[in-house]
Amino acid sequence: MLTFAGVVRLKALVNATMVGFIAGDVRREEGVGWITTLGVLPEYRRRGIGTALLHACEAQMPVERVRLSVRRSNDEAIALYLRQGYHHNGIWPAYYLDGEDALVLEKWLR
Repeated sequence: MLTFAGVVRLKALVNATMVGFIAGDVRREEGVGWITTLGVLPEYRRRGIGTALLHACEAQMPVERVRLSVRRSNDEAIALYLRQGYHHNGIWPAYYLDGEDALVLEKWLR
């Protein structure tokens, strides 16, 4: 995913060290973008880095809505997405290799 053409890829740096990253897959024909990955090093969380990466990625996606999937058990990430205007759109049962469900969240940008 990180090498595909047309994918928005951003990183967060602190003192020239990468502490976070995000990738967004723009699917113009569907009118939707997918946040495919968002990560922030544990020691840099709760500083607004994930929020800043999310907003920057959304701003570079020329679509009306953005979706993402997240582990049902990832309460911290789910809270972040809900605070940023995402809402529940569906469930992918047993999506992860360990059998855990993925929640599908969506946000209308325009």
